[in-house]
Amino acid sequence: MTEIKLHNTKTRTKQVFTPIDAENVRMYVCGPTVYDRAHIGNARPVVVFDTLFRLLKHVYNDHVTYVRNFTDVDDKINAKAAETGRDIRDITDETIDWYHHDMDALGALRPTYEPRATEYIAQMIAMIEVLVENGHAYVAEGHVLFDVNSYDKYGALSGRNLADMRAGERVEVAGYKRDPMDFVLWKPSSGGQPGWDSPWGFGRPGWHIECSAMSLDLLGASFDIHGGGIDLQFPHHENEIAQSCCALPSGDFAHYWLHNEMVQVEGKKMSKSLGNFFTVKDLLDQGIPGEVIRFVLLSTHYRSPMDWTQKKVDEATSTLRKWRALTDGVAATEPAPAVVDALADDLNTAGAIAALHGLAGKGDAGGLKASAGLLGLLGDALGGWEVGRVGADTSALVEELLAQRVAARKARDFARSDAIRDALAAAGVIVKDTPEGATWEAGPDFDPAGLEALK
Repeated sequence: MTEIKLHNTKTRTKQVFTPIDAENVRMYVCGPTVYDRAHIGNARPVVVFDTLFRLLKHVYNDHVTYVRNFTDVDDKINAKAAETGRDIRDITDETIDWYHHDMDALGALRPTYEPRATEYIAQMIAMIEVLVENGHAYVAEGHVLFDVNSYDKYGALSGRNLADMRAGERVEVAGYKRDPMDFVLWKPSSGGQPGWDSPWGFGRPGWHIECSAMSLDLLGASFDIHGGGIDLQFPHHENEIAQSCCALPSGDFAHYWLHNEMVQVEGKKMSKSLGNFFTVKDLLDQGIPGEVIRFVLLSTHYRSPMDWTQKKVDEATSTLRKWRALTDGVAATEPAPAVVDALADDLNTAGAIAALHGLAGKGDAGGLKASAGLLGLLGDALGGWEVGRVGADTSALVEELLAQRVAARKARDFARSDAIRDALAAAGVIVKDTPEGATWEAGPDFDPAGLEALK
């Protein structure tokens, strides 16, 4: 069996992955708060953990349970409802539909379970009751708060300590908190705010308790992998660990923690004020295929910041067009060991893509198709591709012509080199010369008949 190694945020080392039960590998990933369209930064953890899901299914023969939640009770959703005058359920239903549409376009498989927080209120209340009973939480002014001082490992995941965190506190602390770092498990609801009856009055859950209750119900007190963006490491994941381990001391919650880094755009932090903030739908509407978006997101290792650039989009588009032409009508064989090994090495997607280039260079269409599938690439049409538009024979002809062009240049036969260049341009083939060699793609006016005279 393939040995998988993962960088565990919990231990700050790369470790061999050993599942609790190889017949039921379990993974939980924090999902979206559903009040608006997913932006490109939201898409990165979806693509990263979808790729890990695919790898785990490959290695463990589909014996994998993957949970990704929807947070459908939150103050941002309440604000959206107040602003628009719409029903909260209508907003969350619509946003979940948008999310599915956009993530489907990126080739993301649906998780085994996609729980909505509002469907697990009873489980949240039960967990909070246990925390109050065993002294890890207290009731104050209609709120229930977790007592961080009651858990001596608080801060271990993020490498923080309570004294430093208190010293860095810069916001006004609610008077009912015993410690500035205590966090809300339950809070009162009033007016038009959504709420449920509880032992502490009519109210709604805090954000952190939601994931603890859902993961417990669907995966158990101990499970294998917990993932999410690095922005969730503190306080969300830190708080999940504290409340889960204190409510269920017999379990040890997640064994491996994985966090992906953030997304930049052309070297700058993505923000609306800079005008470089865009959603997945914005990119799809610009005509960028979902598979290209996925390829760009996978081109950088998940633990490194990812820079979204137009150059990467262009290169991904050219590469995928050639790969699709090469594999058009070809049956997938088996994933290449080099690709599986790269993914098994802490999800080294950049290394896996390099191995895919090697398969394409050798003309191994069946291996390329099977191997790319592990990365969610070269499947059915994703987000706007015209599958098979170029065709394998035409793709091979273009590659041969480009090779002849290089040879003509070396022989200083510039008339031949220019004739090939002009013929390719006339046929609608867009050629770009790079230090690594020429890349090409079929332009909107592509006409393969124009290449016939050069055969």
